Amino acid sequence: MTARAADRARYDRATAHLDAPVAIVDLEAFDANADDLLRRAAGKPIRVASKSVRCRALLERALAKDGFAGLMSFTLAESLWLARSGFDDVLLAYPSADRAGYAELAADPKLAAAVTVMVDDPAQLDLIDAARDGGGEVVRVCLELDTSLKLLGGRVRVGARRSPLNSPAQVAEMARTVARRPGFRLVGIMAYEGHIAGVGDAVAGRPVRSRAIRLMQAAARRELAERRAAVVRAVRAVAPELEFVNGGGTGSVQHTAAEAAVTEIAAGSGLYVPRLFDNYTSFRGRPAALFAQPVVRRPGVGVVTVLGGGYPASGVAGQDRLPVPYLPEGLRYDPQEGPGEVQTPLLGSPADDLLIGDKVWFRHAKAGELCERFDALHLVEGDRVTATVPTYRGEGRTFL
Repeated sequence: MTARAADRARYDRATAHLDAPVAIVDLEAFDANADDLLRRAAGKPIRVASKSVRCRALLERALAKDGFAGLMSFTLAESLWLARSGFDDVLLAYPSADRAGYAELAADPKLAAAVTVMVDDPAQLDLIDAARDGGGEVVRVCLELDTSLKLLGGRVRVGARRSPLNSPAQVAEMARTVARRPGFRLVGIMAYEGHIAGVGDAVAGRPVRSRAIRLMQAAARRELAERRAAVVRAVRAVAPELEFVNGGGTGSVQHTAAEAAVTEIAAGSGLYVPRLFDNYTSFRGRPAALFAQPVVRRPGVGVVTVLGGGYPASGVAGQDRLPVPYLPEGLRYDPQEGPGEVQTPLLGSPADDLLIGDKVWFRHAKAGELCERFDALHLVEGDRVTATVPTYRGEGRTFL
């Protein structure tokens, strides 16, 4: 029996009492992935990206390990909810226009001490001030550095379109703007190198493309390390009490951790290891989060149909944004239909061994987005479900 076949047998036994659709997290794999992230971080603390987990119980499990410290959230409403839930270090990774949320933040000493907001434009400070509604708490602020690689005099850009702050001079000027504004305190810098951390460099069947990605990423790492260090020096001249410099992501942990200017690493997807994180030469994780759909039809030889399963991930639409049939091995989508909202035909010889009611296990393309589809995650240890915990959705929280 192959390792994957053994996993399928375990998952089927563990969930025999549960009807599909159902989602699980294999705790042995989750913990092994957490330990691997810590190994690659080489002593620098890892801030957990909540967007990639979306389950308070599993956020707490990761943070209970020595080496993980703090959360990186994705909306202000989520940040305030997490802070009220007892998480005392929450970095909001994206600017917000949530006026009601800012009013709550500025009016509550506990929330103001726990939550740090992201800015990259003076207009965002204006919005926060206009939303205070009399709240006088000092708002903790982090500046975001644009990490994109610019070539040919800026005519070619590689990387996500995030912050407009690219140069040390630009970030330092924004730091001075914050320092001059009463009611704000600059505490951190964030720089997320998504074109390195979130792009696999070993694309199956694409050796030329993979080589090009590795060359691009090597050049981007060198350029960013030099620029990030200069940015940190420039900002510390304005704000010498800067508390943290956050960088990285699951795919770049060891590279970012090697930069002296970086004080902490961000990671989250590496805990679940969805399918988009299979294509890296620098690490190998274990799939920890899976979902199962039930077989409901047997239309013919070599084909079964499961209920639902059309859970595409965000980003540019393409095959890589789709879940993949994972267990049993050897199933594939019908190219004329793909994964559907209500039904999904699956082709391949393993279909002939599946009966009505059997489970087919899938891996989502991205990590936390799976939790927008399920109210609960069943935590598997060995061949037993040892706990069932709510996702954000299961707690009535859908922030985006």
